[in-house]
Amino acid sequence: MTTTTPGPAPLTDAEVQALREAVTEAVLSTPVGLRDALADDPDASLRLVAATRVAAEETSRLLREAVAGARSAGHRWDTLGTLLGVSKQAAQQRFATPTRPDPHVGDAGAPERKVLSPITSLEEMAVLAEEGRHGWHIVDYGTLFHVVEASETQWEHHRQPWAPGARRRLEAQGWTLVKTMTFPWGYYKRPLDLPAQP
Repeated sequence: MTTTTPGPAPLTDAEVQALREAVTEAVLSTPVGLRDALADDPDASLRLVAATRVAAEETSRLLREAVAGARSAGHRWDTLGTLLGVSKQAAQQRFATPTRPDPHVGDAGAPERKVLSPITSLEEMAVLAEEGRHGWHIVDYGTLFHVVEASETQWEHHRQPWAPGARRRLEAQGWTLVKTMTFPWGYYKRPLDLPAQP
């Protein structure tokens, strides 16, 4: 008797339907008055095209970042290909991120940098906490890596799931977003008033 390893759990039919309805509702309701204007204003159909284009671009961006997040969590390309309905090779060709950056590229005299890799999303916060105590702080990140830079003070790092208003709240508390917010979370840092440990 042959056993097979179960594949990734797909969304239920109800979850698929709920997501489709939520996207449709967002497209129709976000431009104020669009839904009602479609009945008698020919220009409303052009606004609908523009709103749908924005939604498509955003869902495409979210998909790329979700795939990168799954890779950061240690998932394999064959698993992702199955979820996406394509081959492992097709998933990798479409969604693979560029190779990690060279931390030594930059201006002469710039602070020392190093790459922490491979590092999954399951372990990264513990690693960043330890590095932060020794004066290292994030300056870049990507799938399975973080680039950190040396300083003379300790740093703390925070990974924030995407939520409306979270960035403003964290920045008011002294946190700095490392780079643009990524899906499903963003990375923040702030210096501590403590010297870096040796």
